[in-house]
Amino acid sequence: MPSEKPAPTLFATTHWTLVVDAARSSETAAVDALGELVQTYWRPLYRYARRKGKSKEDAEDLVQGFMLHLIEAKSLESADRSKGRFRAFLLACFNHWMSNEWRHATRQKRGGGQHILSFDWESAESGISLDPPDGRSTEFHYDREWALALLEKVLTELEATSRAEGSIEQFELLKPCLTADSRNISYVDIASRLNVGEGALRVAVHRLRKRYRKLLTDEISRTLVSHDSLDEEMHALFSALSQ
Repeated sequence: MPSEKPAPTLFATTHWTLVVDAARSSETAAVDALGELVQTYWRPLYRYARRKGKSKEDAEDLVQGFMLHLIEAKSLESADRSKGRFRAFLLACFNHWMSNEWRHATRQKRGGGQHILSFDWESAESGISLDPPDGRSTEFHYDREWALALLEKVLTELEATSRAEGSIEQFELLKPCLTADSRNISYVDIASRLNVGEGALRVAVHRLRKRYRKLLTDEISRTLVSHDSLDEEMHALFSALSQ
């Protein structure tokens, strides 16, 4: 099996405001901000641990303990928002946790007296055993998992909006148009299923793509130092997914 080689970082510098504010404040909104980050990043960390050779049970304990440590111990209070990227900082902290702290912090039996965060472990586990031996580092896969998690979050938000607007059937049929090459989309077939004209369908696809990009841009912008690096971050996101 090829040895792992350090992978170049795929992402631009990120903004620490949400993280630091959540760690330093007891306000509900700030705590919710940190909780939102936890919900975004737990799966990439779990899969990172599995690719590092941890058992399913150990990976669950690692992520569970680490995330509780972040939320309850407020270990991000000293995070310097001007240094590094949040993803890289989080991964460095997680590596330290794996090496030095987690066994001491989780001596109790799993779930014994601890508040357990609700994660879908089975969904995170799916696909791990199918990883090809491509020789890429676990850090590379971590960045890619983050990109996938971010896109999933955006699609979930878009689906919820469509459902609230009563257009969920249209969304389900048009969703593939968000990522597929337009040359491979059968507009005639989709238009027939929705009982609309092809011209009207193309307009609907254009609007959905515009809304999707807006949500994606907003989500990425929340983690940037400034909007100046937005294009760079967008490029890095799709580069991570295309390799």
